[in-house]
Amino acid sequence: MKAIIITKYGPPEVLKLVEIEKPTITENQVLIKVHASSVTPMDYRLRSAKAPLWPISRIMMGLWKPKQKIAGHEVAGEIIQVGKDVTKFKKGDRVFGTADSPYAEYTIASEKSSLETMPPTMSYEEGASIAFGGISALHFLRTIANIQSGQRILINGASGGVGVYAVQLAAFFGAEVTGVCSTKNVELVRSLGADRVIDYTTADFTKETDRKYDIIFDVVGNSSFRKCKKILTGEGMYINIVPTYRLFFQMFWTSKRGKKKVITGIASNKDYLVLLRDLIESKKIRVIIDRTYPLEQVVEAHAYAEKGHKVGSVVISLDK
Repeated sequence: MKAIIITKYGPPEVLKLVEIEKPTITENQVLIKVHASSVTPMDYRLRSAKAPLWPISRIMMGLWKPKQKIAGHEVAGEIIQVGKDVTKFKKGDRVFGTADSPYAEYTIASEKSSLETMPPTMSYEEGASIAFGGISALHFLRTIANIQSGQRILINGASGGVGVYAVQLAAFFGAEVTGVCSTKNVELVRSLGADRVIDYTTADFTKETDRKYDIIFDVVGNSSFRKCKKILTGEGMYINIVPTYRLFFQMFWTSKRGKKKVITGIASNKDYLVLLRDLIESKKIRVIIDRTYPLEQVVEAHAYAEKGHKVGSVVISLDK
């Protein structure tokens, strides 16, 4: 089968298309024929060894070379073989979520993986564009911030892979949403449900003087608690999903002193896939795809996504 392997850290060109054997499953696994994957920040940060929290992240990824031989995380495809102990899925199920090594024609996943069945109206490209951004947005907005109707939230990076879901979900939960994005994406962010949109090329949201926010949700990691603190309400929450040691210290410190809180970390809650699927199927939220590349153009896909200006998701299609 065709697969994209990664044998060393570096620029997109370290990703190589090769022919390898199809994987075999165990009793509690399924074999998935991959139709689509994506390029998330996790993918290009792991590939380049520029993941947050060095050196801990480097030790986890592999000190000298990547532990994960085949690249990718998000997946959408069809189950073509089921282990004898699997009860959740059956052969022929169309599934979406995450799996190890989906930059390949076939991948395997455990029954306990972050996978759910796809509705008939969902395309494989859409299915491969949900898990990372959708789960991240839901985890921090619902589980951590307990977002409430009527609250004011500012989302920095509102047109990115996490931001497009954060805007829609915050609006769905009844919050008053301010999105921050570049000029070309202002109308998109407004169409996703933002009540206000700030163009960061012409205005600095941290210098606002006429309003305060209950939640500031930075999904790109280019702001700071120090600058945002003055535009938070008395018990406001600053959430930054690109963790640093400084943010962890601030999170600990603000948990002990003061009422304004700092939150950081990594999202993980596979149960949210069901809610995301239902919201998409009922057209309460929608999937935003910027570009789609065939597997053979994975280098170009990573190079584009890594520039940091993608809108929603960059898809890797194995059907092209």
